[in-house]
Amino acid sequence: MVEKLKVGTLISGGGTNLQAIIDACNQGRIDAEIVFTGSDVDGAKGLERAQKAGIPTFVVAYARIIADCRKAQDIDRLLPKDFHLEDIAEKQRLVDLEKNREKGLFFIKSRVIAERRLLDHIESYDMDLLVLAGFMRVFTPYFIDRINTNAPGNKIMNIHPALLPSFPGIDGYGDTFRYGCKIGGCTVHFVDYGEDTGPIIGQKAFEIADGDTLEDVKAKGLEKEWELYPACIQKFAKSR
Repeated sequence: MVEKLKVGTLISGGGTNLQAIIDACNQGRIDAEIVFTGSDVDGAKGLERAQKAGIPTFVVAYARIIADCRKAQDIDRLLPKDFHLEDIAEKQRLVDLEKNREKGLFFIKSRVIAERRLLDHIESYDMDLLVLAGFMRVFTPYFIDRINTNAPGNKIMNIHPALLPSFPGIDGYGDTFRYGCKIGGCTVHFVDYGEDTGPIIGQKAFEIADGDTLEDVKAKGLEKEWELYPACIQKFAKSR
């Protein structure tokens, strides 16, 4: 009998990709089980999907944590003891510290404080792969290194609504549509120190017709995402 891949999931919203993964696990299309679903947003609908499937859930409210960091007189006191600014600043490719050092340092430090709380939850589970199923936060090297440390290679997987390396960022389908592309698509990739720059695992494309609206593009893209993500997780499971 094949040992099932233990998958942790993180979401920020409705969790349609999470549902696609849950369904694929239940139908035996993925040799995996979801061991938790976490969110950065209280009341995210995707948490209800997980709970209905009997999956443990938790919330680390990024917005509140960042607000508390802004109010703190000394943000450094909130940082985890194993935080090393020089190491993270050298590795990260998310902010330009030379252009605006104060703003960039606040971004890094506040996210690390939130990431440590995420890790406090995640580290209580036996997990082989972390899947970002619509998790709308980028990670610093602090978080990435602590997820990847127990096994060689990459252990954080993300899905992006565009055919990378084109149109990275938060609005891939919108950028694809506004540019006038006739082909759109989605990409599953591993997470590295940049934004949507990690190694590509799989892609699916679709045609954009002349009369398609942005909503049409998003609908076509989501259908492809629900096919692609489970397939890429299974690819990872078989490669172990």
